[in-house]
Amino acid sequence: MNAAAGPGSRAGSAAAALAAELIRRPSVTPRDAGALDILAGALAALGFTCHRLAFGEGEERIENLYARHGSERPNLCFAGHTDVVPTGPVEAWSFDPFTGTVAGGVLRGRGAVDMKGAIAAFVAAVEEFLAERGAGFKGSISLLITGDEEGAAVNGTKKVLEWLEARGERLDACLVGEPTSVRALGDTIKIGRRGSLTGRLTVEGVQGHTAYPHLADNAAHRLVRMLAALISAELDRGSRHFEPSSLQISTIDIGNPAANVIPARARAVFNIRFNDLWTSDRLKRWLAERLDAVGGRYTLELSAGSESFLVPPGIVSACLQQAIRRVTGLAPALSTTGGTSDARFIQAHCPVAEFGLVGLTMHKVDEQVALADLAALTAIYREFLELFFGRS
Repeated sequence: MNAAAGPGSRAGSAAAALAAELIRRPSVTPRDAGALDILAGALAALGFTCHRLAFGEGEERIENLYARHGSERPNLCFAGHTDVVPTGPVEAWSFDPFTGTVAGGVLRGRGAVDMKGAIAAFVAAVEEFLAERGAGFKGSISLLITGDEEGAAVNGTKKVLEWLEARGERLDACLVGEPTSVRALGDTIKIGRRGSLTGRLTVEGVQGHTAYPHLADNAAHRLVRMLAALISAELDRGSRHFEPSSLQISTIDIGNPAANVIPARARAVFNIRFNDLWTSDRLKRWLAERLDAVGGRYTLELSAGSESFLVPPGIVSACLQQAIRRVTGLAPALSTTGGTSDARFIQAHCPVAEFGLVGLTMHKVDEQVALADLAALTAIYREFLELFFGRS
């Protein structure tokens, strides 16, 4: 590891201090709880122009931040979110999830990994980068930080991108600080994501007595046959950058308390995570064909969470790979696994890649990050900035 990445480095200490401050703000979606105030204050002190952007009404109102240093191109953006998922039962935690304490070389609290730690690391890296470059820096650094990534993602990154487009401001490249590392910091970069399609299937039959099945139509039997038709079919075998698409049944609900009654209605929910060989429209047609072949009365409600996307390896992923090798010695894999992220919105505007901390404790009880990893991530982001803008 680069000596500058040690847990005692000045930038690493600055990242830990800012991350702890952010953790102390219980910004569970859609609440901001003052997290963006802290971040905007830190960025304003570095010479960033900060725009606080709120979208939505009432309980759907979301606070966002866009901050920019410089006016020239290229404009390199760091994207992330200060909102966090709920803690679950607090008594299950071995520490208060919102105190942001350090113990045994570990920073503890909700959001430490996903993703307040990465935001703090980038800010600390930018501080050192600007201090060294000074007036000689040509280009812009911006941050697009939302409070709506863990929620519906309606009034967050997507709306900020629309706001930027309306004012004629362009992003030339983007790094998203999601916790992409799997086992060790630097082992994985994300260059795309699978799409997500959720289906809610309701099958109608005719209620009757189990002793007289010829007088009824068992909705449960028909539902089982329909689900079998879906899970027995191979969607694909994967593509160059994606693993095979997968259909998973989430729940089956009949709600029949009587053992001697044939149900008239049966329901199931399933989710498809699909690669770049499919679109949600193509999947809708495929589902209709499979279900219609079974026959009977049914309704299928479909909701597309996102389409799959791939950003071919380019400047962002290349600079990240080189920065990671220099700091950690690892050769990161370029991956498309995992769930969705706000990169799905950004990829329509500029090249984007995702890289951040090890995600082993994200969304879990006792979320935490090693100070050494936080310092190393800061060093990687600093090296990334040097590589992207070119050494003077």
